[in-house]
Amino acid sequence: MQEIINILQMPFIQRALIAGIVVGFLGSFYAAFVVQRRMSFLGDGLAHSAFGGIALGLLIGTEPMWIALPATVIVALAITWLKEKTELGSDTAIGIFFAVSMALGIIFLSLKKNYSVDAFTYLFGSILMVQAADLYASIILAVVTILISARYWHRWAYATFDTELAKSDRHNVRFDDYLLSVMIALTIVFSIKLVGIVLIAAYLVIPAAASRLISRTFYSMTVLSIIFGITASVAGLFLSVIFDLPSGAVIILTQAFIFFLALIYSRLRK
Repeated sequence: MQEIINILQMPFIQRALIAGIVVGFLGSFYAAFVVQRRMSFLGDGLAHSAFGGIALGLLIGTEPMWIALPATVIVALAITWLKEKTELGSDTAIGIFFAVSMALGIIFLSLKKNYSVDAFTYLFGSILMVQAADLYASIILAVVTILISARYWHRWAYATFDTELAKSDRHNVRFDDYLLSVMIALTIVFSIKLVGIVLIAAYLVIPAAASRLISRTFYSMTVLSIIFGITASVAGLFLSVIFDLPSGAVIILTQAFIFFLALIYSRLRK
C-alpha cells in the first residue's frame, strides 16, 4: 500500500493517471457505437490515417497535431460519405484511406532525417510523459463529448439499431452519422498524443467488445465499456510502473484480460 501511495505522489504519474482515465472514458464511450455498428476497423483506420498527417507535420517542422487534426476529420467525413453515397461497405472505404494515409506517412518520414524517435512516440505513445497542455485539451474534449451526448446519444443509439426506422421518425440520421464520425476522429487525434496510435485503436474496440458479451441493453453496454476502459487504464498503468514495463502494452493486455473474463462469464451464464 505504501508503494502505491509513493507512486501516486509523483507528478508525472498523476498526469498519466488522469490521461488514462480521460482517454479510457473517451475511447470506450465511442467504442460502444463502433462495435455495435460493426465498424471496429474504423478506429484502427482513422488512427493510422492520422499517422499521415503526423508524418507531414514532422516533415515540415510544425506541430504534428495541427496537421493530423484536419486530415483525420476529413478522412472520417469521406468514409461516411462513401458509405452513404456508394455501394462500398464501410470496411472497404476505411481500408482505402488506411492504405493511402500509411503510404503517404511512410513517404513523408522517408524524406526527413532523424525521425525515428518522434515517429515511435506517436505510434506507441508515452503516457508517462504526458504534458499539461495535452492533458487539458483531452479534458476539454471529454467535457464536449458529455455535452453533445446529452442531446445526441439516444439518436445515435436509435440509428445504431435501426437506421430506417430512425429516418421514418424524422431523425436527421445523416447529420448524426457525420457528427459521430467527427467526434470519433477528434477523440483519436487528441488521444494519439497521450497514448499513441496502437493503444487508442485498442480502446475503440476491446472494452466495448467485452461489455457487449455481458450486456442486455445498449445503455448498459456503453456504461460497462467506459468502466472497463477506465479500469484497464488505471490497473495497467500501475502494473507497468511496478514491473517497469511499457505502459501502453500493459494497458492493452489488461483490456484483453478483462475481455477474456467477460467471455468466460458470458459462457458460464449461458
